Order: sequence, then C-alpha cells, then structure tokens
Amino acid sequence: HVQLVESGGGSVQAGGSLRLSCLASGFTVSAGYMAWFRQAPGKEREGVAAIDNTGAATYTYSVKGRFTISRDNAKNTMTLQMNSLKPEDTGLYYCVAGRTLVGGWPVGYTGQGTQVTVS
Repeated sequence: HVQLVESGGGSVQAGGSLRLSCLASGFTVSAGYMAWFRQAPGKEREGVAAIDNTGAATYTYSVKGRFTISRDNAKNTMTLQMNSLKPEDTGLYYCVAGRTLVGGWPVGYTGQGTQVTVS
C-alpha cells in the first residue's frame, strides 16, 4: 500500500519562502520518479518539478531559479524548496510518485496535497 503525505504548506507574503515535504511509504523514492504538481482555483493541474532515480531534476519554466526539488533517500522523503514566492504560485501542491512517465511527468500515486497561499 503506497501512501504519500505532504506537509509544509501555509500562507506567506510575496517574496517569502516555504519548504514542502512528501513522506513516502510503500514506495522507494530513489527507485522511481517523483514530482510536485499544483492546482490553482479554476485552473488545470500542472507539473511543477520532478526528480528521477538518478537525481536529475526538471522544472516548469515559471519556477526555474526559484524552486529546488530534492530527495532524502534515508528518510524516503522528497522536498520542494520554494523561494521568491509569487501570488501566482498559490495552489494545492500534490506529491506524485510513479515508475512511468507520461509527457515527461510521472504517473502513479498521488498524495492529498498541501495548500500554499501567497499574497
């Protein structure tokens, strides 16, 4: 049984920082693909950042240079460090884990999400 639990969301002012974490159980973060998606009100869900089993990371254009995705294999967690936050970063952030990619993004298991609000 795979479970992904996100934490670290909250409300911050523009220019601030947040650090999201995703604790995985039943799935080894170093053995597959992991990603963060987000969904803003009235918008489709979009991929934000992904990391593969080699540690290589990819980012959607709007967050490059501001967000950093990483993983801690010992703790079986994935994190997303978000700096210089903008109001358009507001949304529900989901952790996704999988062993296959569709359109360059992993598909498989999804967490419940953590809310990020930037004002």
